Amino acid sequence: MQLAPGAWRYALPAFLLAGPVGLLSPIATLLALGFGGATLLFFRDPARESPKYGVLSPADGRVSVIREEGNRVRVGVFMNVTDVHINRAPLSGQVESVEHEPGKHRPAFSKESDNNEKVHIRFSEYDLTLIAGAFARRIHPYVEGGETLERGQRLGHIAFGSRADVLLPESFDVKDVGVAEGERVRAGETVLAASAAHSAETSE
Repeated sequence: MQLAPGAWRYALPAFLLAGPVGLLSPIATLLALGFGGATLLFFRDPARESPKYGVLSPADGRVSVIREEGNRVRVGVFMNVTDVHINRAPLSGQVESVEHEPGKHRPAFSKESDNNEKVHIRFSEYDLTLIAGAFARRIHPYVEGGETLERGQRLGHIAFGSRADVLLPESFDVKDVGVAEGERVRAGETVLAASAAHSAETSE
């Protein structure tokens, strides 16, 4: 099973403790092993095959935000602790900048999460924002400004519960969004939105 970078840094302490705590209680050993295994499962990084059209979901989870912001549309995906937390590029393009924005650590599914710590990955046509949650204190972008990404390519992960928002290109309207709030989506596989122009471009 492929894992996200840094997975063993979180899981190894639990495995190392499993032996010593066994002197106190066999149950403690089982709990330590279980915690280590659950941590590795959290950092799983499965392969994905992307469709040839549309704006892909950047994350596994449930759609938590669909709203208009001026002449743009934002679609957000809330990742529960049991979801895969690898984030993927919704569209191909060149990364213009990667910017860290300090903030709070409110639950990522709440309205207050708009003020949470964020990492903005900006492209010429769209923006992707990775948002830390109540337990997600580590946002790990894999990319830097100047890099060119393909649709569905891995670009980062967030440790332990979070949200990923896509600010769609200006050519997209709300009617182009093909998912509803509460719907489950998968990173790099589910099409969040599609327009005739982008469908033609990505299918060539």
